[in-house]
Amino acid sequence: MTHSSTIDDIVEDFALIDDWEERYRYVIELGRALSGLPESAKTEENRVRGCASQVWLETVPDRNAAGEPTLSFNADSDAHIVRGLIAILLTLYTGRTPREILDVDAMAAFGRLGLNEHLTPQRSNGVRSMVERIRRDARAAIDAPPSS
Repeated sequence: MTHSSTIDDIVEDFALIDDWEERYRYVIELGRALSGLPESAKTEENRVRGCASQVWLETVPDRNAAGEPTLSFNADSDAHIVRGLIAILLTLYTGRTPREILDVDAMAAFGRLGLNEHLTPQRSNGVRSMVERIRRDARAAIDAPPSS
């Protein structure tokens, strides 16, 4: 997966794959393409609670070409399929403004992929925990005083 991948690209790729076992392999491949996190970023502060697997999420504030604040995310997990789910979430959220992040419906995107019906309840809860963490960081960025 490249940074230029969009959720539409992933949906199109999924549509070309009929078998769910193959779709899971594709999700795992998306996860393999993640750069991951250095061990120094796998801190308690970055750990996402509510995930059965170990998941770490690092939020990186930045600015886009128009000078608006944006958030980018780096993440990692000890589980292959979860890394793939993280890759999909990062495609949805990385590089967006905090307000755009709050407007993204990740569960609808997972529905477009058919993942809502094919994830275990435990994995679905983990995805929701990751989304809530991203949304919490976006809300905090909106509430933060502007930096000079």
